[in-house]
Amino acid sequence: MAHTFEELVQKQRAADAAQRMVEELRDTYGPPAERGMTGAQSGTYETALRAWRDLARDAQGAVGEYAKETGRARSEVEAEVERAAAATDG
Repeated sequence: MAHTFEELVQKQRAADAAQRMVEELRDTYGPPAERGMTGAQSGTYETALRAWRDLARDAQGAVGEYAKETGRARSEVEAEVERAAAATDG
């Protein structure tokens, strides 16, 4: 599947937002290792964590495909996407 650079940026922004949500939940509920979360809190945290992992995996896969399609180094594309996502991230 061909991706545009803007699609890569949007995927990265979605993964970054999901990561922030996980971090906010961790700050609110405490570290998961402490097991102080209620059942509902644990479910919310686990759902957010899975969403982050899925979005990050999708973004990384798209970056790899884009790099291959354009003949560029993956690390170069990844850095460019991260910069663009950070510059436009709210």
